[in-house]
Amino acid sequence: MNDEQLLRYSRQIMLSEMDVAGQQKLVDATVLIVGMGGLGCPAAMYLSAAGVGHLIIADDDSVELTNLQRQIAHGESNLGEAKVGSAEATLKGLNPDVKISSINSRLEGELLDEAVAAADVVVDASDNFTTRFAINRSCIKYTKPLVSGAAIRMEGQVAVFNSQNPDSPCYQCLYTEGDDEEASCSQNGVMAPLVGIIGSVQAMETIKIITGIGRNLAGRLLLLDASTMQWREMRLPRDADCPACSGAA
Repeated sequence: MNDEQLLRYSRQIMLSEMDVAGQQKLVDATVLIVGMGGLGCPAAMYLSAAGVGHLIIADDDSVELTNLQRQIAHGESNLGEAKVGSAEATLKGLNPDVKISSINSRLEGELLDEAVAAADVVVDASDNFTTRFAINRSCIKYTKPLVSGAAIRMEGQVAVFNSQNPDSPCYQCLYTEGDDEEASCSQNGVMAPLVGIIGSVQAMETIKIITGIGRNLAGRLLLLDASTMQWREMRLPRDADCPACSGAA
């Protein structure tokens, strides 16, 4: 890091848990964020500001007026633009030292595998179960930590699934593929600050995984009821019969 970077990140470097060595780990890291919507925007913005050296952002959607209530990396001037292009401009404005690789298409198949393989940590900020299950399988395949988040109405959840840890469950230990019900913000609504809270927690967990600071959420599920502002924690044991990760141990 140069002198300007040391000054930029000085408030983090002051933390005894972080120091210069921890900040350097962030600068050297690559994070894949799938989805530049309500969760992906705050997650990406905080990771960019915190100094993650390389962000790979993926989304196949364009900016619409209904997005602006919660997807804070986009503005009214970006209406009709690709979300990854709009987000890239915002992220570079926050921190020009961060390398941004934009993928303006839905991540699936080989494209998903290539993106996951290139990352140190994967942030799932997608909005559908099909993509979530596919990301989970790819993270298991390439033994990449997965930071999963979801938010709808006034409820949110965050978990870490780390296949580098043989005791950690995977996303499919929690949800059974085929039994899920698609639930979207367009059908059910969502409160704007809720996605900011969940996306910010995803960013915090990502930083903890990269730097080794503290204890991450592997094996735990955090649930937020924003209507009462109450958090609950559930333990997530690994499913020995999970079709996704049972053979990965």
